[in-house]
Amino acid sequence: MAWTLPTALFFAVIAGLLIGFTWLAIRFPETPRKGVLGLITTRGDRLFISLLGSAFICLIWLGVMGMPLWGGVAVALIYASAVFRWV
Repeated sequence: MAWTLPTALFFAVIAGLLIGFTWLAIRFPETPRKGVLGLITTRGDRLFISLLGSAFICLIWLGVMGMPLWGGVAVALIYASAVFRWV
């Protein structure tokens, strides 16, 4: 893997999300909730589901549409917001 600025920003955003969600869990404890899929999830579970799904969305976008990836990122953001809202 080439350590370029986009790669560093990607890992910095993931680290920031993990730190932010840890702080949220400490500051505002959450009770797990049941979403539309019938899964009982917490914030961290929904973050993992959204990151995993976003990776697949971006890979599919690259395979079908090619570069640039901005459209895939937009779809992934919409997907992530739906996961946090309804799952």
